[in-house]
Amino acid sequence: MSEATTEETRTFTDEELLARFTGTKRQPPGSQLLGFRMVRVSQADREVEVAFEASEQLTNPMKQIQGGYLCAMLDECMSVACMVASGMTAVAPTVEMKTSFFRPALPGAIRGIGRVVRWGKTIAFTEGELLDDQGRTLARATGTAMPTPFTRYKG
Repeated sequence: MSEATTEETRTFTDEELLARFTGTKRQPPGSQLLGFRMVRVSQADREVEVAFEASEQLTNPMKQIQGGYLCAMLDECMSVACMVASGMTAVAPTVEMKTSFFRPALPGAIRGIGRVVRWGKTIAFTEGELLDDQGRTLARATGTAMPTPFTRYKG
């Protein structure tokens, strides 16, 4: 690797990206709350698969996962898919998101799929889906996001 190639500009394989996500010691607190764990990365498909372990702390009075937390899971899937689509050079804050709920989600394992449908200079179009442990769709979302060069917050 030449001196001009740095960690930030180098191209990673899907396996290397997955290892970076699973090996991080700096997982955001919100991701931790949702029980986030990266399972699969496909740069070619601009898609990620995520496992969530939804705790009882996320339930409503009916003992189901509250819809806002499901939205947060979908947002997490779609946002991480944007990072992958950018080659880990950008984040993509959500500008707009629409969610449809299909069935109640219960505490436990929830699988999330996030994908980038279109990646442009100023806007990205995303999709996300959450599935229960039997593969049934719990919720789906579409979103628009704003690609923004990745910089570390130093606050």
